[in-house]
Amino acid sequence: MAEFRSFREFYPYYLGEHRHPVCRRLHLLGSTLVLAVVLVAILTADWRWLLLAPVVGYGFAWIGHFVFEKNRPATFRHPLYSLLGDWVMYWQVLTGRRRP
Repeated sequence: MAEFRSFREFYPYYLGEHRHPVCRRLHLLGSTLVLAVVLVAILTADWRWLLLAPVVGYGFAWIGHFVFEKNRPATFRHPLYSLLGDWVMYWQVLTGRRRP
């Protein structure tokens, strides 16, 4: 796996690792559930909910990679860029710039 000097260099690679539509949709589902878990934690003032955020976020994403993409998630080598890539892709889908 290549090394990247910036997120701008990394993001095309990230998108290439998310070609299968089911993988992308599982990422979107996981990210949406993360937002829901954070909202529940805030509304209930029960911060234990936040323990569930990485489980739903990464759980759905990793199923997409292992089952549909048949690749290893970039999270293992580039955790921060991958996390940022998840949210950039999420925003691009929400705003119609990228297909789910």
